[in-house]
Amino acid sequence: MEFKTFDISGPLLIVPKRIGDTRGWFAETFRADLFTENAGPVEFVQHNQSMSAAKGTVRGMHFQLEPMAQGKLVRCLKGAILDVAVDIRRSSLTFGQHVSAELTAENGHQLWVPPGFAHGFVTLVENTEVFYLVTSRYSPAHDRGLLWSDPALGIDWRIGEGEAQLSDKDRKLPVLRDLQDLFD
Repeated sequence: MEFKTFDISGPLLIVPKRIGDTRGWFAETFRADLFTENAGPVEFVQHNQSMSAAKGTVRGMHFQLEPMAQGKLVRCLKGAILDVAVDIRRSSLTFGQHVSAELTAENGHQLWVPPGFAHGFVTLVENTEVFYLVTSRYSPAHDRGLLWSDPALGIDWRIGEGEAQLSDKDRKLPVLRDLQDLFD
């Protein structure tokens, strides 16, 4: 298992090693000791899975405030996504910047999104399933979001704004400059 860093401190791209033969392949997708060594200690308390029927489905950009802030370990079980994490730590030198990674069922890559980041993804193909582990349970009182298409973020989602399939909630999220609740 390989842990790759980004120019922004915190997120990690995790590349499991697949061992294959005529039957298919096997991979370790999580090992607590290696994760702790590379990302720090975490405890996953909730598992989430989503299925998006349409290509161009955008889910995000979501985060939860303290004390219910969530770290997320994300992987794609079927299909493909562009997964994005935006640094929303006010004191960070990379505040407002983002990282992204293409996660597919074929490549098996995972993205670690630590607390202090808004997270979202777009489906690159139809019928995409995403699985993620989180470090805090969902809390509606702490749930917040950031508009996925905020031009100040400079994210290339690989789709046009008119092509995006969004929830009503995600369409109405504020841009970064208007967010009141952020991480210090």
